[in-house]
Amino acid sequence: MHSIFREPINALTHLAGAVLAFIALIAMVVKASLLGSPLAIMAAILFGISLVFLYLSSGLYHSIIASPNVIAFFRRIDHAMIYALIAGTYAPLTLLALEGPTRWVLFGTVHALALFGIIFKLVWFHAPRFLSTALYIGMGWLSVFFIGPLHNVIGNAGIFWLVLGGVMYTIGGLIYGFKPKFVNWRGWGFHEVFHLFILFGSFAHFVCVFWYVF
Repeated sequence: MHSIFREPINALTHLAGAVLAFIALIAMVVKASLLGSPLAIMAAILFGISLVFLYLSSGLYHSIIASPNVIAFFRRIDHAMIYALIAGTYAPLTLLALEGPTRWVLFGTVHALALFGIIFKLVWFHAPRFLSTALYIGMGWLSVFFIGPLHNVIGNAGIFWLVLGGVMYTIGGLIYGFKPKFVNWRGWGFHEVFHLFILFGSFAHFVCVFWYVF
């Protein structure tokens, strides 16, 4: 296994995530198409594609055995795609669960921050880890300021899955940011556990969007 993947556990968890993300993309597009709403279809595509890109880029980065420069390139893409996923996750929430100026204010704000984050990560990749972690978490929890309008559409159950996803991502982000030494068991270090929490967060947000937004 070590001759195929540079980091076997990290590679396999997120390559599996890429396969599941592609299935989720198809499922969301089909359901959105049944609604007959171009906005719903666009939201499904944005969210689904961002999931696929995140897990595919992460899986490839942790898989490839290549020169340090090639690995560094894939690492930049991997980290930049986190911002793309955050923006993609907001697409169905803003475009379908919010209305009027609120919809476009949050949609525009999140996508502007995501663009800034992607450029920031590509240009200053070795910035202190806490800066990226703080931006990831801050962007993710912007939805708290719009919890009322969101609740009116997705209800208690939808809010539960939305918050659960945020909590999973936040725990994962904190584990990644602080790199706790005690997280180490049979090849499962902080990074491997971080990957699992990201998968859990994505699943929770998929449930929220698929069952309570569309």
